[in-house]
Amino acid sequence: MMFTGFRPEAVDFLAELAQNNERAWFTPRKADYERLLKVPMEALVAALADRFEARGIPLEADPKRSVSRIHRDIRFARDKSPYKLNVYARFPWVETGSDHDASDDGAQGTSAYFSVMPGESHVGGGMWRPERPRLEAFRVAIRDDPERARAALEDPHFLATFGPVHSHESLKRIPSGFPPDHPMAELFRFKDVLFGRRLTDDEVHSPDLPDVLADAYAAAVPVFRFLSTLGD
Repeated sequence: MMFTGFRPEAVDFLAELAQNNERAWFTPRKADYERLLKVPMEALVAALADRFEARGIPLEADPKRSVSRIHRDIRFARDKSPYKLNVYARFPWVETGSDHDASDDGAQGTSAYFSVMPGESHVGGGMWRPERPRLEAFRVAIRDDPERARAALEDPHFLATFGPVHSHESLKRIPSGFPPDHPMAELFRFKDVLFGRRLTDDEVHSPDLPDVLADAYAAAVPVFRFLSTLGD
């Protein structure tokens, strides 16, 4: 299937799901979910695979593995809502020597990310909730080799596309062993390293979305490469 853009009805479906997050509502509408979201997302991923190969971007895009499941894992969750409210795809960074180690819902490896959600569609990536040794390696790289870190994290093309990296949550204090007067000291407090930008409705609906995403990920190559080789 050729990707032709997500129809406005796709985002409307997710908005309705947010108001009716229960099996009784979703089950008779499963075919709508597949037609409006699942199948177009798989087509988008296939289109991205072609663009990654053509442009030499070492991200892995697989229509069967990259796309999120709509069902939430509620086995140990307080929130028993059965469905996710967004549809997303993850693309691990697979350059030789990288940290390729990422599960469907987890984070450990460096990866790119795309999400469709009403009013909150995003393109981005980074290192989401890494294990402690990888986070420690990030802090050590900032402390001991700030020039290398700046060359990646402050790359002009990257900053123009996404702005500065951020963390979903930060420590209250700079951890022991890292200087509080370091020019990049704020990064020592990060619990993960993320970047992204919101997509407009026009971008999400457009058949040109694969090119929009590929351009964004290309701008992030220095950051992907830096994060994936921490500790080398």
